[in-house]
Amino acid sequence: MVHGTHNALEDSRNKDILILVNDELFQRDEAKISVFDSGYLVGDGVWEALRLHHDKLVFVKDHFNRLWQSAKTVGMELPLTKEELIKKVRDVLSANSMTDGVHVRIMITRGIKKTPSQDPRLTISGPNIVIIPEYKKASTESKAKGITLFTSTIRRGSPDYLDPRLNCHSKLHEVQALIQAIEAGADEALMLDVNGFVATCNATNFFMVKNNEVWTSTSKYCMNGITRGKVIEVCHANNIKCMEKDFSLFDVYGADEAFVTGTFGGLTPVVKIDGRTIGNGKFGSMTKKLSKLYEGLIDNEVENG
Repeated sequence: MVHGTHNALEDSRNKDILILVNDELFQRDEAKISVFDSGYLVGDGVWEALRLHHDKLVFVKDHFNRLWQSAKTVGMELPLTKEELIKKVRDVLSANSMTDGVHVRIMITRGIKKTPSQDPRLTISGPNIVIIPEYKKASTESKAKGITLFTSTIRRGSPDYLDPRLNCHSKLHEVQALIQAIEAGADEALMLDVNGFVATCNATNFFMVKNNEVWTSTSKYCMNGITRGKVIEVCHANNIKCMEKDFSLFDVYGADEAFVTGTFGGLTPVVKIDGRTIGNGKFGSMTKKLSKLYEGLIDNEVENG
């Protein structure tokens, strides 16, 4: 079985889910898009993922702000408002009778091309919008066992050619980093920035703990993680020293704890990096504390959002 931060418990209900392609619902096996779609041809698209928890789309405002920023960055004019997109998501969830334990993936591409090409002027349709809701709960095994990382030779992109904060469909360099990690026997990849400092992981954000201080990278070369931001927020709110700074593998190998963050898995402990055991190789006390504080934010969002 694949082990990592995106491990999900099997749920038989997913075989019958309805998926939205533009304004039409399709059974899972019938949901298709043209081979002339910009996303398929050249990775020209943006995406967002969020969770439904007790019928609440958690941190939806933050996720949609990021989605709209990504679209603006790539020069894509979204054909609807945030309120209209929320309604589309809600309609899909309603059609599937979903109220809890759901992961929603929203993908928006520039549209259909008249011929295979990078040129956006050859797009002959409006943006394509796909919404995939699935019953997905993170495997408790990943939290209990922790994950292992391998430092990839593939660096995170520089903001002047592919800003790491951009949630776009072009993820090949992260896939390459993950393949390196898997071939090295690890679960996921740790990635450095162009200066050799620790940046992020292939699909999550990285944190380390040293002497009760929480460290994470600067925002220059890491993914613009919503969960990352929430962890920093709960640290500041609870007088836990949290620093966004440059640090290297020298610091990481001597960390007391390490963990990664993501919308799907929340906080997941890291027990080994490049073959070196981190701390005592277990789910650390600070990571557990921050995980509970983060879950408290979600509960507050559900109650008061």
